[in-house]
Amino acid sequence: MTTTAEQLDEIAAAAAAAAPVWRTSSAPDRAGWLRALADALDSAADELVPIADRETRLGETRLRGEVGRTTGQLRLFASVVEEGSYLELIVDDADAAATPPRPELRRMLTGVGPVAVFSASNFPFAFSVAGGDTASALAAGNPVIVKAHSGHPELSRRTAEIAAAALEAAGAPAGSLALVEGREAGNALVRHPVVRAAGFTGSVAGGRALFDLAGARPDPIPFYGELGSVNPVVITPAAVATRGAQLATGLAGSFTLGVGQFCTKPGVVFVPRGAGFEATVAAAVVGALGGPLLTDRITEAFPAGIDALTADESVEVVARGAETPDGARPIVLATDAAAVADRPETLLEECFGPVTLLVRYDGDDDLHRALRAVPGSLTATLHAEEGDDVAETLALLQDRAGRVLFAGWPTGVAVTWSQQHGGPWPATTSLHTSVGATAIRRFLRPIAFQDAPERLLPPVLRDEALARLPHRRNGVLTVP
Repeated sequence: MTTTAEQLDEIAAAAAAAAPVWRTSSAPDRAGWLRALADALDSAADELVPIADRETRLGETRLRGEVGRTTGQLRLFASVVEEGSYLELIVDDADAAATPPRPELRRMLTGVGPVAVFSASNFPFAFSVAGGDTASALAAGNPVIVKAHSGHPELSRRTAEIAAAALEAAGAPAGSLALVEGREAGNALVRHPVVRAAGFTGSVAGGRALFDLAGARPDPIPFYGELGSVNPVVITPAAVATRGAQLATGLAGSFTLGVGQFCTKPGVVFVPRGAGFEATVAAAVVGALGGPLLTDRITEAFPAGIDALTADESVEVVARGAETPDGARPIVLATDAAAVADRPETLLEECFGPVTLLVRYDGDDDLHRALRAVPGSLTATLHAEEGDDVAETLALLQDRAGRVLFAGWPTGVAVTWSQQHGGPWPATTSLHTSVGATAIRRFLRPIAFQDAPERLLPPVLRDEALARLPHRRNGVLTVP
């Protein structure tokens, strides 16, 4: 099913009509709309999960957990709306004695307007129709138009129907959430003059094409894309000696989780040469299970990606997981740090699926030269011991990732106020996060009011409201 140009215009017109209502909605109303949406999705889980499993083959346990994550995100953003600090309310009182004289200025963040959201293949609930991008855009005070992912069209349609009905039943305006389908409709959505920002999760190629469309508009709009990520891991010799078996087991579980289709999969792991870690990983992986991949396109791309890596003369196969008749088989590859430094465009290409590349290094100089070739990623992980001198290693990892881990593995992203799920290009097209409370910042713009009569100010900028909300006045932060 493909959305026609006429249908898109109708959807966009409804979103444009809904935008002022969302932008000026009170915190109790907006938070109530978000919670109503969460309640409706929880109530529909028994209907939605079987549809999702049929289209994605991710399994009931995983999908029910993902519904919980999705509705939890909506409820988190409801609390963000009620708490109010996301508005960044600032007042500078007039001062005729200042040089030059200063007018009264009141500043806040407000919704940008209708937002386009592009669903991801690997999270059919949490990064899809009612996922984090949608939740944060609605919380910011914007209607949303979702471009459905072709990997789960039936689920997308049904979720959109339930979501739109729940929002309207709770009092939100018609046009608050709608769905479009088809690649051409997605391209047209980014170019549509009603749309004021876009969020995307997917491939570098797809994201870059949409990013360029957003920038080529007569009125360019911000495009927040989460794209490719190899998520480097560094393991020191002392860490291997102290807890090598534990690290090998953790790595095996992480790179095969979700059949290797998480954006935070540890794709490249720097290990000390001759420390025995490769054999330990091989033992941990031999029984690891793969499984079916999400779409035919991903299924076809996985062996091609493996072939591209193993075609490099430096790469060898360290281990394979258990035979998987109906899907991808886990595989561990190995190469050398010098090869990575020389050929990053080949060896550091993201391969979506259950594969990880071990990179042997000889000392810090060898390691650091290879790390400098690693592209921007969502995460970076450092496994070291107390006595290790890792200052330069850590600095290199910080330059390349939005989240740095010192224990555990990067798969699994907590939805919290402090989360950062974004990193330097090509991990994302911006410096913002797509997970956690501050994801709301993507879909807000600042506006200042100078010498405005109080009756014409937005209610949240009036003194009566400021007494109840976090704000800064004349440089002094006040948290009621």
